[in-house]
Amino acid sequence: MSGISTFKSKSISILLLLILPFTIITGQSQKRSKPNVIFIVVDDLRPELGVYGNSTIKTPNIDKLAGRGTTFTNAYCQVAVCAPSRASALTGLRPDSTKVWVLGEEFRKIHPDVVTIPQQFEKFNYHTVSIGKIFHNHMPDSISFREPDLRPDGYALKNMVDRDPESFYFSGELKTELAAKRLERLAKDPKRYGNGWAYGRSVEVANCPDDSLYDGAQTSLAIQTINRVKNKKKPFFLALGYFRPHLPFVAPKKYWDLYDPMEIPMADNNFIPFNAPSMAMYNQREMTACYDLEYVKHPAYFRMPEKEARMLKHGYYASVSYVDACIGRLVDELEKQKLLDNTIIVLWGDHGWKLGEHNAWGKQTNYLNDTRVPLIVYAPGMKNPGSKSNELVEMVDLYPTLCDLAGIETPSYLQGVSFKKLLNENSVEWKGAVFSQFLRPAGEGIDLNKKNYMGYSMVTKSYHLIEWYYWDKVTQKPGELVARELYNLTSDPKENFNIAMYPENKDILEKLSEQRKKGWKEVKNKLVTAQSTQ
Repeated sequence: MSGISTFKSKSISILLLLILPFTIITGQSQKRSKPNVIFIVVDDLRPELGVYGNSTIKTPNIDKLAGRGTTFTNAYCQVAVCAPSRASALTGLRPDSTKVWVLGEEFRKIHPDVVTIPQQFEKFNYHTVSIGKIFHNHMPDSISFREPDLRPDGYALKNMVDRDPESFYFSGELKTELAAKRLERLAKDPKRYGNGWAYGRSVEVANCPDDSLYDGAQTSLAIQTINRVKNKKKPFFLALGYFRPHLPFVAPKKYWDLYDPMEIPMADNNFIPFNAPSMAMYNQREMTACYDLEYVKHPAYFRMPEKEARMLKHGYYASVSYVDACIGRLVDELEKQKLLDNTIIVLWGDHGWKLGEHNAWGKQTNYLNDTRVPLIVYAPGMKNPGSKSNELVEMVDLYPTLCDLAGIETPSYLQGVSFKKLLNENSVEWKGAVFSQFLRPAGEGIDLNKKNYMGYSMVTKSYHLIEWYYWDKVTQKPGELVARELYNLTSDPKENFNIAMYPENKDILEKLSEQRKKGWKEVKNKLVTAQSTQ
């Protein structure tokens, strides 16, 4: 009996000696191994996707990603225009802190030492890579990445005439004119004009392969880059910025062919909101501007004719489906390389875009068509894959959330809050309000006073309050309150009726106004306190 016990003891000891080193090694490996991050931002993408309930648009790949992650149905950007929105999200600071309110302002010149999301990840031994539009076209911010601003080889001058296609909408003469203009501009400045933009009319049907256009080409580059960096001794952070569906709406013909334009539903509120103040609306310069064929040229109308409205929405849908296919290729590659189990994917839109709502085509207002954005987050080990969260979240929350998910230090000064908990729990109450704003420079709205205005916006689950102030460009501070907007999101979710001036709404208006003035700090403090007591 004692011999058997001794044999068992020795056997167990030998087994432990064999297993222990492996356990120690794998334990250390797991301790070192942090998840990779794919950070995808899509320009002008509104929640016009299958997973958000749109049964007309074709987005099978984004919908599939949503089935693996969490879809946020009430996510909001901080400013409905590219550079300010991206500066806010990538620094974790709100616009009044970044002081980037309009296009052309560069956060790095204002705050040269600010640490962006990829910089924070590089501090924690991540290999950081940038492809496409992450910050803005004129400021790729090479400081933020170890491999900054990668571009597809030879794209700028390759086949530029050939990819000006036969078009459903425009004549061969115009096509030739646009091709000549492109080549002329590319020869003068290939860095600027070979970066993903198309210049010309508002739509083009490109009879070409996906990779003949920039978003397809940069997807192939992203796949090559993943395969190049996946075996490094450190995790990678890949930021990938898609240009479409930003104007002009240019996509390969097969994506246009997915749709019958007569079956695409048009906006049923193609009118300015009743009682809206003049500074609230944009003058549609983005759509109607003509800079010597440099950008887009679409005829200006008081109201877009139905035929052209259908053409534009068709172009937007085709562009979204094109980008959806690109994202599908990227995720399929991650799955093929067995990287999905250790890769965080965040997909977000920098702001929305009005497709005829409020008689407008474009962004640059405080309305929900412009500030509400798609946000899908996938993280390995999520408890509720395929879930939807209706809680209020903001793009300024991305920074702390990604740090939290990756297990790296979160800077204490960030002005958002991690929503990691919402990826695993469906019944958590979150923020009571979210905050956006828009600076309306003199001459860029329909206001005739030629004044500068700042519109501060607060969205709760029931109401949307916007307060407009004169804006002092010298002091960079708001002055006199000049107008208010209040929308009841329960009875008027499309924001067609401003009810701020009606006496019966005085009490709720003043209550919300007081809440807005206390701002994001109070909302964040309440949330942090509530979470700490649970």
